[in-house]
Amino acid sequence: MKKNVGSIDRAARALGAMGAVVGAFVAPVEMAVRVGLGATGVYLLFTALAGTCLGYRLIGRSTCPVESG
Repeated sequence: MKKNVGSIDRAARALGAMGAVVGAFVAPVEMAVRVGLGATGVYLLFTALAGTCLGYRLIGRSTCPVESG
């Protein structure tokens, strides 16, 4: 798949993923909220590592630098 997530966006997603996963384990909230935080963290981590985001693809957005060619 073509990458559509730039390096700054990937770093922000990785930080957000870490925060969401940590929050899922330590936040004193209901189990449904913990599951939601964990799932969000896993999705953000996957998109950060893969460099592609399904949501960006669906709306035609990309944060990658423009290739000159």
